[in-house]
Amino acid sequence: MPYFLYKGRNPRGDLVQGQLEAASVDAVASQLINTGLTPIDINQTGESGKEKDDLFSQIFARKPDLDDLILFGRQMYVLMKSGVPITRAMTGLIQSTRNPYMVDALRDVLSNIESGRELSGALARHPKIFSTLFISMVQVGENTGRLEESFLRISQYLELEKDTRKRVKAALRYPIFVLAAIAVAITIINIFVIPAFAGMFAKANVELPWQTRLIIGTSDLFVTWWPVMLGGLIAAIFAFRTYINTDSGRYWWDKTKLRLPLVGGIIQRAILGRFARAFSMALISGVPLVQALTVVSRSVDNEFIGERILGMRNGIERGESLTRTATLAGQFTPLVLQMLAVGEETGEVDRLLAEVADYYEREVDYDIRNLSATIEPVMIIAIGAMVLILALGVFLPMWDMAKVIR
Repeated sequence: MPYFLYKGRNPRGDLVQGQLEAASVDAVASQLINTGLTPIDINQTGESGKEKDDLFSQIFARKPDLDDLILFGRQMYVLMKSGVPITRAMTGLIQSTRNPYMVDALRDVLSNIESGRELSGALARHPKIFSTLFISMVQVGENTGRLEESFLRISQYLELEKDTRKRVKAALRYPIFVLAAIAVAITIINIFVIPAFAGMFAKANVELPWQTRLIIGTSDLFVTWWPVMLGGLIAAIFAFRTYINTDSGRYWWDKTKLRLPLVGGIIQRAILGRFARAFSMALISGVPLVQALTVVSRSVDNEFIGERILGMRNGIERGESLTRTATLAGQFTPLVLQMLAVGEETGEVDRLLAEVADYYEREVDYDIRNLSATIEPVMIIAIGAMVLILALGVFLPMWDMAKVIR
């Protein structure tokens, strides 16, 4: 769409000028009037000068993350609650947003709204930014006339998701740093330290123990083949990332993550908490049961569990109960199944699932806080074993050499 330079007067009579992207002069005038400005002069221009200035930042700009979506949801909630029209609200957000990807998406959303499309339909044109859960919640808010409540709930849900991810990263930061330091130390020792001892041992007429032969053989492997090993490591990482981005690879990796030692149980409880929170929020907002399961299957961020949730949806479409379909899925704990059964009997599935979500969120928070303490003993044992082999491999031949000298 073309850009327009405009001049206008605000309610106080002050001159305001700027630049807007719109389909026509009438669209610019309409936007200015909706924002409380009286148009004086509107002229079409070429490419945005601001866009030229920000070309470098647009190339290297990050894609919208949870912070951008949370801010968007909070701002829309405040604007909708204050009675601001959607077009005026979107115009204000476009001018205040700093992320170029988000700005482009909001401009497209505003253009679709002005052409008569619903907000949920306009957001659905950008699935890489707005999730299925986000769009479904907005659609329910449009149908029920409580759009501001939908934005509030989705922003609260995203805040919980952000907090969980932050705690997981904080808990894994220390073990990752230690493992990286160990990898660097092993590489330096094998390439620079061990060869020096190997030359000294070669000149001595002593039989080398198996520990020494092991570390010398490992060192020779590093020294001789380190370019191949480095290239193989890079190729393996690239192949792994490429594979898990495919449908079959993502499914396999999501299934494997649930079986990982130490962290598999935490991941499963986090997914169950996310399932309960999203399902409860969808039911409270008035989303039909079958549609809610479809939405939740895409919001748990796990293809393996998501497929089981879709199986629950298919069972409900055949007339089975929610509890029975969840039991047949085989991925839900007795707590979830019991709450679903009680909720079906009392008609309060949404409230009981919210309590389940609170419980699992507390459990995950506790597990994450103690994750470092759980990993530390395993790391200490592994480091101790490597240090023991290294020490025996270096010092045993030196003792033998001392005996020969005596």
